[in-house]
Amino acid sequence: MPSAEIANTEQYEAREDNPIHRASEQLVSTFSVDVDTGSYSNVRRMLNDGIRPPADAVRAEEFINYFHYGHPAPTRADTPFRVTTELAPAPWNAKRQLLMIGIKGYEVPAAKLPPANLVLLIDTSGSMDEPDKLPLLKRSLALLVRQLRPQDRVSIVVYAGSAGLVLPPTPGNRQGEILAALERLQAGGSTNGGEGIQLAYAMAKQAFIPGGVNRVLLATDGDFNVGVVDRRALETLVADQRQHGIALSTLGFGKGNYNDEMAERLADVGDGNHAYIDTALEAQRVLVQQMGGTLHTIARDVKVQVEFNPAHVAEYRLIGYENRLLRREDFANDKVDAGDIGAGHEVTALYEITPVGSGVERVPALRYGGAVATGGANSGELAHLRLRYKQPGGADSQLIETPIAASALAQRPSNALRLAAGVAGFADALRGGTHLERWNWTAIESTVRGARGEDKDGQRAELVRLIQAARGLSEGGATPGVSE
Repeated sequence: MPSAEIANTEQYEAREDNPIHRASEQLVSTFSVDVDTGSYSNVRRMLNDGIRPPADAVRAEEFINYFHYGHPAPTRADTPFRVTTELAPAPWNAKRQLLMIGIKGYEVPAAKLPPANLVLLIDTSGSMDEPDKLPLLKRSLALLVRQLRPQDRVSIVVYAGSAGLVLPPTPGNRQGEILAALERLQAGGSTNGGEGIQLAYAMAKQAFIPGGVNRVLLATDGDFNVGVVDRRALETLVADQRQHGIALSTLGFGKGNYNDEMAERLADVGDGNHAYIDTALEAQRVLVQQMGGTLHTIARDVKVQVEFNPAHVAEYRLIGYENRLLRREDFANDKVDAGDIGAGHEVTALYEITPVGSGVERVPALRYGGAVATGGANSGELAHLRLRYKQPGGADSQLIETPIAASALAQRPSNALRLAAGVAGFADALRGGTHLERWNWTAIESTVRGARGEDKDGQRAELVRLIQAARGLSEGGATPGVSE
Protein backbone atom coordinates (compact mmCIF):
# COMPACT_ATOMS: atom_id res chain seq x y z
CA MET A 1 0.00 0.00 0.00
CA PRO A 2 1.24 3.55 -0.60
CA SER A 3 2.40 5.64 2.32
CA ALA A 4 0.52 8.70 3.50
CA GLU A 5 2.77 11.72 4.11
CA ILE A 6 1.75 14.66 6.27
CA ALA A 7 3.10 18.19 5.94
CA ASN A 8 6.01 17.75 8.34
CA THR A 9 7.25 14.68 6.38
CA GLU A 10 6.25 12.06 8.94
CA GLN A 11 5.36 8.92 7.01
CA TYR A 12 2.55 6.46 7.70
CA GLU A 13 1.33 3.53 5.66
CA ALA A 14 -2.06 4.28 4.12
CA ARG A 15 -4.68 1.69 4.98
CA GLU A 16 -8.41 1.10 4.83
CA ASP A 17 -10.38 -0.38 7.72
CA ASN A 18 -11.22 -4.06 7.44
CA PRO A 19 -14.48 -4.57 5.55
CA ILE A 20 -17.65 -6.12 6.91
CA HIS A 21 -18.04 -9.71 5.68
CA ARG A 22 -21.20 -11.75 5.36
CA ALA A 23 -20.47 -15.05 7.11
CA SER A 24 -22.48 -16.99 4.54
CA GLU A 25 -20.12 -15.76 1.81
CA GLN A 26 -16.80 -15.74 3.69
CA LEU A 27 -16.79 -18.14 6.61
CA VAL A 28 -13.17 -17.79 7.67
CA SER A 29 -11.04 -14.91 8.98
CA THR A 30 -7.28 -15.45 9.35
CA PHE A 31 -4.60 -13.12 10.71
CA SER A 32 -1.17 -13.02 12.33
CA VAL A 33 -0.81 -11.83 15.92
CA ASP A 34 0.81 -8.45 16.54
CA VAL A 35 2.32 -7.24 19.82
CA ASP A 36 3.40 -3.80 18.60
CA THR A 37 2.24 -0.78 20.59
CA GLY A 38 4.08 2.05 18.81
CA SER A 39 0.97 3.58 17.24
CA TYR A 40 -0.61 4.34 20.62
CA SER A 41 2.40 6.08 22.17
CA ASN A 42 3.07 8.00 18.95
CA VAL A 43 -0.52 9.28 18.82
CA ARG A 44 -0.26 10.11 22.54
CA ARG A 45 2.72 12.31 21.70
CA MET A 46 0.70 14.15 19.06
CA LEU A 47 -2.29 14.69 21.34
CA ASN A 48 -0.01 15.93 24.13
CA ASP A 49 1.44 18.40 21.61
CA GLY A 50 -2.05 19.60 20.65
CA ILE A 51 -1.92 17.94 17.22
CA ARG A 52 -4.80 15.98 15.75
CA PRO A 53 -3.19 12.77 14.44
CA PRO A 54 -3.60 11.71 10.82
CA ALA A 55 -5.89 8.72 10.44
CA ASP A 56 -3.11 6.49 9.11
CA ALA A 57 -1.08 6.99 12.31
CA VAL A 58 -3.85 5.13 14.18
CA ARG A 59 -3.66 1.32 14.18
CA ALA A 60 -6.50 -0.07 16.27
CA GLU A 61 -4.74 -3.31 17.23
CA GLU A 62 -1.77 -1.38 18.65
CA PHE A 63 -4.11 0.80 20.70
CA ILE A 64 -5.88 -2.29 22.04
CA ASN A 65 -2.66 -4.20 22.75
CA TYR A 66 -1.10 -1.28 24.61
CA PHE A 67 -3.28 -2.21 27.59
CA HIS A 68 -3.36 -5.30 29.77
CA TYR A 69 -6.72 -6.98 30.31
CA GLY A 70 -5.83 -9.64 32.86
CA HIS A 71 -6.10 -12.59 30.48
CA PRO A 72 -5.28 -15.74 32.50
CA ALA A 73 -1.76 -17.08 32.01
CA PRO A 74 -0.71 -20.70 31.46
CA THR A 75 0.69 -22.44 34.51
CA ARG A 76 3.32 -24.57 32.76
CA ALA A 77 6.29 -23.58 30.62
CA ASP A 78 5.57 -26.32 28.07
CA THR A 79 2.31 -24.50 27.26
CA PRO A 80 3.57 -21.17 25.91
CA PHE A 81 0.25 -19.34 26.10
CA ARG A 82 -3.37 -19.63 27.11
CA VAL A 83 -6.34 -18.61 24.96
CA THR A 84 -9.63 -17.25 26.29
CA THR A 85 -12.73 -15.73 24.70
CA GLU A 86 -15.57 -13.48 25.82
CA LEU A 87 -18.78 -12.54 24.00
CA ALA A 88 -21.02 -9.59 24.93
CA PRO A 89 -23.22 -6.91 23.32
CA ALA A 90 -21.31 -4.16 21.51
CA PRO A 91 -21.52 -0.86 23.44
CA TRP A 92 -22.17 1.17 20.28
CA ASN A 93 -25.15 -0.99 19.27
CA ALA A 94 -26.69 -3.57 21.61
CA LYS A 95 -28.00 -5.52 18.60
CA ARG A 96 -24.42 -6.30 17.64
CA GLN A 97 -21.91 -8.35 19.62
CA LEU A 98 -18.21 -8.14 20.42
CA LEU A 99 -16.07 -11.26 20.51
CA MET A 100 -12.83 -10.77 22.43
CA ILE A 101 -9.98 -13.24 21.90
CA GLY A 102 -7.29 -13.05 24.57
CA ILE A 103 -3.86 -14.69 24.39
CA LYS A 104 -1.53 -14.57 27.39
CA GLY A 105 2.09 -15.70 27.19
CA TYR A 106 3.87 -17.70 29.87
CA GLU A 107 5.66 -15.48 32.38
CA VAL A 108 9.39 -16.19 32.55
CA PRO A 109 11.08 -14.80 35.70
CA ALA A 110 13.91 -12.39 34.88
CA ALA A 111 16.45 -14.69 36.53
CA LYS A 112 15.45 -17.54 34.20
CA LEU A 113 15.56 -15.63 30.93
CA PRO A 114 18.11 -17.15 28.52
CA PRO A 115 21.36 -15.23 27.96
CA ALA A 116 20.99 -12.32 25.58
CA ASN A 117 23.22 -11.14 22.75
CA LEU A 118 22.00 -7.63 21.98
CA VAL A 119 23.25 -5.21 19.36
CA LEU A 120 22.14 -1.61 19.91
CA LEU A 121 22.00 -0.07 16.43
CA ILE A 122 21.71 3.67 17.03
CA ASP A 123 20.93 6.45 14.59
CA THR A 124 23.32 9.34 15.29
CA SER A 125 22.52 11.36 12.17
CA GLY A 126 21.94 15.09 12.32
CA SER A 127 18.17 14.61 12.43
CA MET A 128 18.60 13.01 15.88
CA ASP A 129 19.92 16.24 17.42
CA GLU A 130 16.70 17.03 19.30
CA PRO A 131 15.85 16.59 23.02
CA ASP A 132 13.21 13.94 22.27
CA LYS A 133 15.57 11.97 20.04
CA LEU A 134 19.20 11.11 20.89
CA PRO A 135 19.17 12.40 24.51
CA LEU A 136 15.96 10.46 25.29
CA LEU A 137 17.32 7.47 23.36
CA LYS A 138 20.46 7.38 25.52
CA ARG A 139 18.46 7.60 28.76
CA SER A 140 16.12 4.87 27.51
CA LEU A 141 18.83 2.39 26.54
CA ALA A 142 20.64 3.08 29.82
CA LEU A 143 17.57 1.63 31.58
CA LEU A 144 17.98 -1.56 29.54
CA VAL A 145 21.72 -1.76 30.22
CA ARG A 146 21.08 -1.69 33.98
CA GLN A 147 19.02 -4.89 33.63
CA LEU A 148 21.85 -6.86 32.01
CA ARG A 149 23.46 -9.88 33.69
CA PRO A 150 27.02 -11.26 33.43
CA GLN A 151 25.90 -13.89 30.89
CA ASP A 152 24.47 -11.22 28.56
CA ARG A 153 26.42 -9.47 25.81
CA VAL A 154 25.84 -6.05 24.28
CA SER A 155 27.40 -4.28 21.30
CA ILE A 156 26.84 -0.71 20.11
CA VAL A 157 26.84 0.23 16.43
CA VAL A 158 26.06 3.74 15.18
CA TYR A 159 25.24 5.05 11.74
CA ALA A 160 25.31 8.52 10.26
CA GLY A 161 27.14 9.16 6.96
CA SER A 162 28.85 5.82 7.54
CA ALA A 163 28.54 3.04 10.10
CA GLY A 164 30.86 2.66 13.07
CA LEU A 165 31.48 0.22 15.90
CA VAL A 166 31.36 2.05 19.24
CA LEU A 167 31.45 -1.00 21.51
CA PRO A 168 32.35 -4.60 20.57
CA PRO A 169 30.45 -7.44 22.29
CA THR A 170 30.81 -6.71 26.01
CA PRO A 171 29.62 -8.72 29.06
CA GLY A 172 26.55 -7.31 30.79
CA ASN A 173 28.30 -6.93 34.13
CA ARG A 174 30.63 -4.28 32.65
CA GLN A 175 27.84 -1.74 32.82
CA GLY A 176 30.10 1.23 33.50
CA GLU A 177 31.86 0.65 30.18
CA ILE A 178 28.60 0.24 28.30
CA LEU A 179 26.96 3.30 29.85
CA ALA A 180 30.04 5.42 29.15
CA ALA A 181 29.97 4.37 25.49
CA LEU A 182 26.30 5.37 25.30
CA GLU A 183 26.92 8.72 26.93
CA ARG A 184 29.64 9.63 24.43
CA LEU A 185 27.27 9.41 21.46
CA GLN A 186 26.61 12.65 19.58
CA ALA A 187 24.36 13.44 16.63
CA GLY A 188 25.77 14.70 13.34
CA GLY A 189 25.80 13.92 9.62
CA SER A 190 23.25 12.32 7.35
CA THR A 191 21.79 8.84 7.44
CA ASN A 192 22.64 5.56 5.75
CA GLY A 193 20.73 3.01 7.79
CA GLY A 194 21.40 0.13 5.43
CA GLU A 195 25.15 0.21 6.09
CA GLY A 196 24.58 0.28 9.85
CA ILE A 197 22.34 -2.76 9.76
CA GLN A 198 25.02 -4.75 7.91
CA LEU A 199 27.57 -4.01 10.65
CA ALA A 200 25.03 -4.70 13.41
CA TYR A 201 24.31 -8.15 12.02
CA ALA A 202 28.04 -8.84 11.77
CA MET A 203 28.36 -8.11 15.51
CA ALA A 204 25.31 -10.25 16.28
CA LYS A 205 26.88 -13.17 14.39
CA GLN A 206 30.22 -12.68 16.15
CA ALA A 207 28.63 -12.98 19.60
CA PHE A 208 25.83 -15.40 18.62
CA ILE A 209 24.49 -17.44 21.55
CA PRO A 210 22.95 -20.80 20.51
CA GLY A 211 19.64 -21.16 22.34
CA GLY A 212 19.86 -17.60 23.61
CA VAL A 213 18.29 -14.27 22.67
CA ASN A 214 20.02 -12.85 19.59
CA ARG A 215 18.49 -9.53 18.64
CA VAL A 216 19.30 -6.19 17.00
CA LEU A 217 17.56 -3.20 18.60
CA LEU A 218 17.31 -0.43 16.01
CA ALA A 219 16.74 2.97 17.66
CA THR A 220 15.96 5.73 15.18
CA ASP A 221 13.60 8.42 13.96
CA GLY A 222 13.44 6.32 10.80
CA ASP A 223 14.93 9.02 8.57
CA PHE A 224 16.81 6.80 6.10
CA ASN A 225 17.61 9.58 3.66
CA VAL A 226 21.14 9.28 2.26
CA GLY A 227 22.80 6.73 0.01
CA VAL A 228 21.33 3.97 -2.09
CA VAL A 229 18.98 2.45 0.47
CA ASP A 230 16.60 0.08 -1.28
CA ARG A 231 13.72 -0.76 1.07
CA ARG A 232 13.14 -4.18 -0.44
CA ALA A 233 16.83 -5.03 -0.13
CA LEU A 234 16.73 -4.00 3.55
CA GLU A 235 13.65 -6.14 4.16
CA THR A 236 15.27 -9.10 2.40
CA LEU A 237 18.37 -8.73 4.59
CA VAL A 238 16.31 -8.55 7.78
CA ALA A 239 14.20 -11.56 6.75
CA ASP A 240 17.31 -13.58 5.89
CA GLN A 241 18.91 -12.85 9.27
CA ARG A 242 15.65 -13.82 10.97
CA GLN A 243 16.00 -17.24 9.33
CA HIS A 244 19.47 -17.47 10.89
CA GLY A 245 18.16 -16.79 14.39
CA ILE A 246 18.78 -13.03 14.67
CA ALA A 247 15.64 -10.97 15.27
CA LEU A 248 15.23 -7.22 14.83
CA SER A 249 13.09 -4.86 16.93
CA THR A 250 12.67 -1.13 16.41
CA LEU A 251 12.42 1.75 18.86
CA GLY A 252 11.06 4.96 17.34
CA PHE A 253 11.93 8.44 18.62
CA GLY A 254 11.11 12.03 17.79
CA LYS A 255 8.78 13.94 15.54
CA GLY A 256 8.75 15.99 12.37
CA ASN A 257 10.46 13.43 10.15
CA TYR A 258 9.44 10.24 11.94
CA ASN A 259 9.19 7.30 9.53
CA ASP A 260 6.64 5.09 11.26
CA GLU A 261 6.07 3.04 8.12
CA MET A 262 9.72 1.96 7.88
CA ALA A 263 10.12 1.28 11.62
CA GLU A 264 7.00 -0.87 11.81
CA ARG A 265 7.74 -2.78 8.63
CA LEU A 266 11.32 -3.72 9.54
CA ALA A 267 10.17 -4.99 12.95
CA ASP A 268 7.44 -7.09 11.32
CA VAL A 269 9.88 -8.63 8.84
CA GLY A 270 12.46 -9.19 11.58
CA ASP A 271 10.12 -11.12 13.93
CA GLY A 272 10.54 -8.29 16.40
CA ASN A 273 8.28 -5.70 17.92
CA HIS A 274 7.95 -1.99 17.31
CA ALA A 275 7.62 0.52 20.14
CA TYR A 276 7.63 4.30 20.06
CA ILE A 277 9.37 6.02 22.97
CA ASP A 278 7.86 9.42 23.69
CA THR A 279 8.79 9.68 27.38
CA ALA A 280 11.13 8.16 29.96
CA LEU A 281 8.07 6.41 31.45
CA GLU A 282 7.42 4.68 28.13
CA ALA A 283 11.07 3.58 28.03
CA GLN A 284 10.62 2.14 31.53
CA ARG A 285 7.52 0.24 30.40
CA VAL A 286 9.08 -1.23 27.24
CA LEU A 287 12.69 -1.82 28.32
CA VAL A 288 12.32 -2.65 32.02
CA GLN A 289 8.80 -3.74 32.98
CA GLN A 290 8.28 -5.68 29.75
CA MET A 291 11.90 -6.57 29.06
CA GLY A 292 11.20 -10.32 29.00
CA GLY A 293 8.47 -9.95 26.40
CA THR A 294 10.44 -7.40 24.40
CA LEU A 295 13.48 -9.67 24.11
CA HIS A 296 12.52 -13.32 24.75
CA THR A 297 10.26 -15.15 22.28
CA ILE A 298 8.20 -18.05 23.65
CA ALA A 299 6.06 -18.80 20.56
CA ARG A 300 6.82 -18.15 16.90
CA ASP A 301 4.63 -17.65 13.84
CA VAL A 302 1.41 -17.38 15.84
CA LYS A 303 -1.67 -17.37 13.59
CA VAL A 304 -5.34 -17.01 14.47
CA GLN A 305 -8.22 -18.35 12.40
CA VAL A 306 -11.91 -17.94 13.23
CA GLU A 307 -14.58 -19.87 11.34
CA PHE A 308 -18.01 -18.28 11.79
CA ASN A 309 -21.24 -20.27 11.78
CA PRO A 310 -23.65 -18.63 9.30
CA ALA A 311 -26.57 -20.12 11.21
CA HIS A 312 -25.81 -17.62 13.99
CA VAL A 313 -23.56 -14.96 12.43
CA ALA A 314 -24.87 -12.74 9.65
CA GLU A 315 -21.82 -10.43 9.46
CA TYR A 316 -18.47 -9.94 11.15
CA ARG A 317 -15.64 -7.43 11.13
CA LEU A 318 -12.12 -7.79 12.53
CA ILE A 319 -11.10 -4.59 14.32
CA GLY A 320 -7.55 -3.66 13.31
CA TYR A 321 -4.80 -6.01 12.09
CA GLU A 322 -5.23 -4.68 8.54
CA ASN A 323 -1.59 -5.33 7.62
CA ARG A 324 -1.56 -8.69 9.41
CA LEU A 325 -4.27 -10.42 7.39
CA LEU A 326 -3.47 -13.85 5.97
CA ARG A 327 -5.09 -16.00 3.32
CA ARG A 328 -7.10 -18.96 4.54
CA GLU A 329 -4.55 -21.41 3.16
CA ASP A 330 -1.69 -19.57 4.91
CA PHE A 331 -2.95 -20.77 8.29
CA ALA A 332 -1.70 -24.34 7.89
CA ASN A 333 1.31 -23.41 5.74
CA ASP A 334 4.32 -23.45 8.05
CA LYS A 335 6.40 -21.60 5.47
CA VAL A 336 4.28 -18.45 5.89
CA ASP A 337 5.75 -16.10 8.47
CA ALA A 338 3.61 -14.62 11.25
CA GLY A 339 4.06 -12.65 14.47
CA ASP A 340 5.77 -13.91 17.61
CA ILE A 341 4.74 -13.75 21.26
CA GLY A 342 7.23 -12.84 23.96
CA ALA A 343 7.33 -13.93 27.59
CA GLY A 344 4.32 -12.54 29.45
CA HIS A 345 2.93 -10.77 26.39
CA GLU A 346 -0.80 -10.30 25.99
CA VAL A 347 -2.47 -10.23 22.59
CA THR A 348 -6.09 -9.12 22.27
CA ALA A 349 -8.31 -9.14 19.19
CA LEU A 350 -11.90 -7.98 18.78
CA TYR A 351 -14.50 -9.04 16.24
CA GLU A 352 -17.72 -7.09 15.80
CA ILE A 353 -20.53 -9.57 15.04
CA THR A 354 -24.00 -8.95 13.64
CA PRO A 355 -26.24 -11.89 14.66
CA VAL A 356 -28.69 -13.53 12.29
CA GLY A 357 -32.14 -11.98 12.68
CA SER A 358 -30.86 -8.84 14.39
CA GLY A 359 -32.29 -6.57 11.72
CA VAL A 360 -29.13 -4.43 11.59
CA GLU A 361 -27.27 -6.15 8.75
CA ARG A 362 -25.28 -3.75 6.57
CA VAL A 363 -24.21 -5.90 3.61
CA PRO A 364 -26.98 -7.09 1.26
CA ALA A 365 -27.08 -10.83 0.67
CA LEU A 366 -26.14 -12.16 -2.77
CA ARG A 367 -28.96 -13.59 -4.85
CA TYR A 368 -27.14 -16.84 -5.58
CA GLY A 369 -24.31 -16.82 -3.04
CA GLY A 370 -24.11 -18.13 0.47
CA ALA A 371 -22.56 -21.00 2.39
CA VAL A 372 -24.31 -24.33 2.46
CA ALA A 373 -24.93 -25.50 6.02
CA THR A 374 -23.01 -28.69 6.77
CA GLY A 375 -22.09 -30.67 9.84
CA GLY A 376 -22.76 -28.69 12.98
CA ALA A 377 -23.72 -25.46 11.23
CA ASN A 378 -27.07 -25.41 13.00
CA SER A 379 -25.62 -26.39 16.36
CA GLY A 380 -25.14 -24.00 19.24
CA GLU A 381 -21.69 -22.96 18.04
CA LEU A 382 -21.25 -19.30 17.13
CA ALA A 383 -17.73 -19.87 15.78
CA HIS A 384 -14.71 -22.14 15.94
CA LEU A 385 -11.34 -20.69 16.99
CA ARG A 386 -8.03 -22.16 15.83
CA LEU A 387 -4.47 -21.06 16.62
CA ARG A 388 -1.19 -22.29 15.23
CA TYR A 389 2.25 -21.62 16.66
CA LYS A 390 5.79 -22.97 16.62
CA GLN A 391 8.05 -23.55 19.58
CA PRO A 392 11.25 -21.44 19.40
CA GLY A 393 13.64 -23.37 17.18
CA GLY A 394 10.86 -25.64 15.91
CA ALA A 395 9.89 -26.05 12.27
CA ASP A 396 6.44 -27.63 12.61
CA SER A 397 3.45 -25.75 13.99
CA GLN A 398 1.13 -26.99 16.71
CA LEU A 399 -2.64 -26.52 16.65
CA ILE A 400 -4.97 -25.31 19.39
CA GLU A 401 -8.70 -25.17 18.70
CA THR A 402 -11.85 -24.50 20.66
CA PRO A 403 -15.52 -23.90 19.84
CA ILE A 404 -17.26 -20.68 20.88
CA ALA A 405 -20.86 -21.24 21.95
CA ALA A 406 -23.58 -18.78 20.99
CA SER A 407 -24.95 -19.26 24.51
CA ALA A 408 -21.72 -17.77 25.92
CA LEU A 409 -23.16 -14.28 25.33
CA ALA A 410 -22.85 -12.31 28.57
CA GLN A 411 -25.35 -9.51 29.09
CA ARG A 412 -22.90 -7.74 31.41
CA PRO A 413 -19.43 -7.65 29.84
CA SER A 414 -16.34 -7.78 32.01
CA ASN A 415 -14.32 -4.65 32.71
CA ALA A 416 -11.66 -6.09 30.39
CA LEU A 417 -14.03 -6.28 27.42
CA ARG A 418 -15.51 -2.86 28.18
CA LEU A 419 -12.03 -1.34 28.32
CA ALA A 420 -10.99 -3.02 25.06
CA ALA A 421 -14.20 -1.79 23.42
CA GLY A 422 -13.55 1.74 24.66
CA VAL A 423 -10.00 1.69 23.31
CA ALA A 424 -11.24 0.34 19.97
CA GLY A 425 -13.86 3.09 19.86
CA PHE A 426 -11.22 5.71 20.61
CA ALA A 427 -9.10 4.46 17.70
CA ASP A 428 -12.13 4.39 15.39
CA ALA A 429 -13.10 7.94 16.37
CA LEU A 430 -9.58 9.17 15.59
CA ARG A 431 -9.84 7.51 12.17
CA GLY A 432 -13.17 9.19 11.43
CA GLY A 433 -15.76 7.22 13.38
CA THR A 434 -16.95 5.11 10.45
CA HIS A 435 -18.14 2.17 12.57
CA LEU A 436 -19.31 3.87 15.77
CA GLU A 437 -22.99 4.23 14.84
CA ARG A 438 -24.69 5.87 17.85
CA TRP A 439 -21.53 6.13 19.92
CA ASN A 440 -19.91 9.54 20.52
CA TRP A 441 -16.94 11.00 22.41
CA THR A 442 -18.98 11.24 25.63
CA ALA A 443 -19.99 7.57 25.42
CA ILE A 444 -16.42 6.46 24.66
CA GLU A 445 -15.08 8.37 27.66
CA SER A 446 -17.87 7.06 29.90
CA THR A 447 -17.17 3.46 28.86
CA VAL A 448 -13.45 3.78 29.61
CA ARG A 449 -14.10 5.51 32.94
CA GLY A 450 -16.48 2.75 33.96
CA ALA A 451 -13.95 0.06 33.06
CA ARG A 452 -10.88 1.60 34.72
CA GLY A 453 -10.89 -0.76 37.70
CA GLU A 454 -7.52 -1.03 39.42
CA ASP A 455 -5.16 1.35 37.64
CA LYS A 456 -1.78 0.86 39.31
CA ASP A 457 0.29 2.54 36.62
CA GLY A 458 -2.22 5.28 35.76
CA GLN A 459 -2.42 4.26 32.09
CA ARG A 460 -6.21 4.08 32.09
CA ALA A 461 -6.54 7.51 33.69
CA GLU A 462 -4.16 8.80 31.03
CA LEU A 463 -6.37 7.20 28.37
CA VAL A 464 -9.35 9.21 29.65
CA ARG A 465 -7.28 12.39 29.45
CA LEU A 466 -6.23 11.59 25.87
CA ILE A 467 -9.85 10.98 24.86
CA GLN A 468 -10.70 14.41 26.28
CA ALA A 469 -7.79 15.98 24.40
CA ALA A 470 -8.83 14.34 21.13
CA ARG A 471 -12.39 15.51 21.59
CA GLY A 472 -11.18 19.06 22.14
CA LEU A 473 -9.09 18.95 18.96
CA SER A 474 -11.98 17.68 16.84
CA GLU A 475 -14.02 20.16 14.85
CA GLY A 476 -16.77 21.46 17.09
CA GLY A 477 -15.80 18.85 19.66
CA ALA A 478 -16.72 15.96 17.40
CA THR A 479 -14.95 13.78 14.88
CA PRO A 480 -16.78 13.34 11.54
CA GLY A 481 -19.18 10.46 12.07
CA VAL A 482 -19.08 10.87 15.86
CA SER A 483 -21.98 13.07 16.87
CA GLU A 484 -22.54 14.38 20.36
